[in-house]
Amino acid sequence: MSKAERERAFVVRQCVDGALCQREAGERLGIGVRQVKRLVRNWRRDGDAGLVSRQRGRPSHRRLSEALRSRIGVLLSETYADFGPTLAAEKLLERDGIKVSAETVRQIQMDRGLWRPKRRRAKRVFQLRDRRPRFGELIQIDGSPHDWFEGRAPRCTLIVFIDDATGQLTAMRFAPVESCKAYLETLREHVLAHGMPLAFYSDRHGIFRVNAKDAASGDGKTEFGRVAERLEIGLINALTPQAKGRVERANQTLQDRLVKEMRLRGICSMAEGQAFLAEFMRLWNTRFVVEPRDPRSAHRPWTKTTDELDLALASREERTLSKSLTFSYGGTKYCVNTRGPGTAMRGGKVLVHRLIDGRLHVTYKDRVLLLTAYGTYPVADPAADEKTLDARVEAIIAARETAQTMVSCPAGSLKPGACGAPLRGFGA
Repeated sequence: MSKAERERAFVVRQCVDGALCQREAGERLGIGVRQVKRLVRNWRRDGDAGLVSRQRGRPSHRRLSEALRSRIGVLLSETYADFGPTLAAEKLLERDGIKVSAETVRQIQMDRGLWRPKRRRAKRVFQLRDRRPRFGELIQIDGSPHDWFEGRAPRCTLIVFIDDATGQLTAMRFAPVESCKAYLETLREHVLAHGMPLAFYSDRHGIFRVNAKDAASGDGKTEFGRVAERLEIGLINALTPQAKGRVERANQTLQDRLVKEMRLRGICSMAEGQAFLAEFMRLWNTRFVVEPRDPRSAHRPWTKTTDELDLALASREERTLSKSLTFSYGGTKYCVNTRGPGTAMRGGKVLVHRLIDGRLHVTYKDRVLLLTAYGTYPVADPAADEKTLDARVEAIIAARETAQTMVSCPAGSLKPGACGAPLRGFGA
């Protein structure tokens, strides 16, 4: 007998002995008087055994048939071998038309050795913070370097914007590395889709914060910080990863769900993955978004043109024109095209806007200038941090392999299809 059945037998015996009336016995057991009468009748006939459920030891009426259970096991082994129980149950319903609970899937996975419960270790306890009340008050942003395509394409980074109040994914973008340019491109998508939020919540990476303690020059802001200031968006840096736990947990879930969704669809490149992100965000937001406490949105709509938004997102630097109306920028020398002699512009200050797509927009006293590039000069490679190091190493490996291929093939032998040379019409 179980503990509950032993307690029930004790109350029933008191009722039979007259120590309790049937109404009081029903109140203690949380059942009606008619059920107490049935229990008393069963106990007088069979003793304590009459209080044990007769269904014990028998198969459930809702038990899956062996054929269906075997079919689920085959699908879990062949198609969903590394899926978690919850995601596997969703895909069984979506792709195979089999409706089964996640716990049933877990039991079948355990029987086949596909699922092993993780050992939980004691974790540091962090004080929980309530969600912000309005959509757009706080957008958590982060980049997640990962092998998103499981070897079908190079490793890359996924930039993630997620709302703190609702858990809604507002913008995502694949990028080779976690860089300011990748964040600005994702910010552009967010502003065009939802407007300008009140604040961003990020880590303390050099993209968002000047970490040099002895920085004596500059305005103390990074390029992303200047853009946020121009758009009147607050930028808050978290002290720990746990402080921005919503985006960190989302990254973990994305590394499981998004990877498997792209595998099932046969996505093998960043371009294909980027095209799929809009559909994936719709599926995610349907599944995981919660209602905010305050239905009003905190976003401010962007009422200007997209060209003006591109200028707001552009990096800005001043240059001084020489006597011949030339200046240097980014390893290239430029000459200003003028109709007249342009003597008034000599020694003048021009403002160079570098748009996120690489184009230059140069102004002099709010007048747009036409340029001609006429020369280049060497520029030192940028320093790599822990989030760009992998991409730099992969580029060096690719260059080394290309050089070895060229050395191994004699001069003039690189015909279409020879020594790895591309065929015409196939990437040539």
